[in-house]
Formats: sequence, C-alpha cells, structure tokens
Amino acid sequence: MTQPSHEQTRQSPDLSVVLPAYREAPNLAELLPRLRQTLESIPLRFEILVIDTESPLDQTEQVCLQHEATYVQRSGGNDYGDAVRTGIKTAAGRFCLFMDADGSHPPEFIKQLLAVAEQSDVVVASRYINGGGTDNSFVSTLMSRILNVTFSIVLGLRCSDISNSFKLYRTEMLQSIPLQCRNFDVIEEILFRMQQQYPALRIREVPFHFRKRAHGETKRRLLVFIMTFLGTMIRLRFSAGKYQRPGRIQK
Repeated sequence: MTQPSHEQTRQSPDLSVVLPAYREAPNLAELLPRLRQTLESIPLRFEILVIDTESPLDQTEQVCLQHEATYVQRSGGNDYGDAVRTGIKTAAGRFCLFMDADGSHPPEFIKQLLAVAEQSDVVVASRYINGGGTDNSFVSTLMSRILNVTFSIVLGLRCSDISNSFKLYRTEMLQSIPLQCRNFDVIEEILFRMQQQYPALRIREVPFHFRKRAHGETKRRLLVFIMTFLGTMIRLRFSAGKYQRPGRIQK
C-alpha cells in the first residue's frame, strides 16, 4: 500500500529520500519532522519514502501519514536488500538519498551532501576520512575498518567508507544496475556494480560522525555481519569478469 505524497507535484522531485524501516515507528516519529524541516529549508522539490515491511509490524504507516511521508511496503521479501531494491524502484527524484530510519543519520547533514552533488555521481557520508568518526565500540569500529579496507582493496573500490548506508546517488545510474544481495551487504554491492558499469564513477566523500540509534536495538549482528560481507566480497570479486555493462547513461 502506498499513500500519496504531499511533496509530489506535476514535476518530478529533485531528491528522493529513502528510509528502509523495520519496526522503527518511535524513531521515525522523531526523525521525520526534523527531516521535513531540513528539506523545506532547501530550495528543491523532494519526496520522502519510508520502505516498511511487506506486512505492517508496528505503527510505521500511521507515523508516515502524520508526518506527510510516503509509506511503501517492500516487495520480494522482508530483508534489508528487498527494502533497498523497492526504494530504488520507487524513487522518482533526480538524486536518491538513502539514510537509516533509526536516527543515527542526522537529516541536517543532508545539506553537506547536496553541496557537492552536482559534481559527483555518489556522495558518501564518510566516517573514515579526516574529520569523520563514529560512536560505535572499539571492536565494532575495528571490524568495520578492516572490512572497508579489505573491500576497497579486493574489489578496487575508490572509497574509504563503503559500508555506510548514508549515501547520495544519481537515481538514473542507480536504477540501471542489477542488485541481488539480501542483507546489509547490498550497500557494498551498489558501489561495486556502479563502478563496474561506470569506470569513471565520481565518488565524493564528506566527513561525517556516526551517532548511535535513538531507540531500539540494531538489526545488525556482528558475526553474521562479518560472515555475510566476506561471502559477498568473494562472490562479487569472482563475478567481476562475468558482468556485462549495459549502455552508458548520457548525462
């Protein structure tokens, strides 16, 4: 079920903000007003897409109606990858911004991402360049750094923070790539597939400090997270030579 968005006009939006959500109603109730206030202070047309589970598990739909966000039920399954694919398919903006629904990605930071959007194909809120940081534990941060460095080397990705989902993309480019990953590893798959299809892909990293979620527990489990990402890295590495790039989008 999809509710009509207050932001939709006869013209396509400039920006689609996509928030995958899984039992995040309390966090969305705090995040959506801040997000709307931020977006309304920027001279652009926008839409806010909250990608919920296939069947409602909490009050997310009611929260979206209250705060004039478009409520979308994911298709294909209830995994994070299904939410991402649903969001990409639904997005109508020229740019597509993914951010977490748990409050760890402050909407006020969107202005800094948009400031360099026109000169970029992907803009990353980066924890791992000068000026960036994270509130995560030492062990979680260490494992994340190791995984990011390993992904960068093995897959040839020109990015320091591959795994952070807080990224801004050109929607037309994003919608042109095939995605198969089911879990949080879809974030790495996006960057890998985009760089495969567009070898001159312009990736810009902006220093960002990651905050812990506002309410509830994280859906990520460290051991599962590590094993899934290692499996994905191996699969993507050995699929690189088999991938056939479709025609390049003219920008």
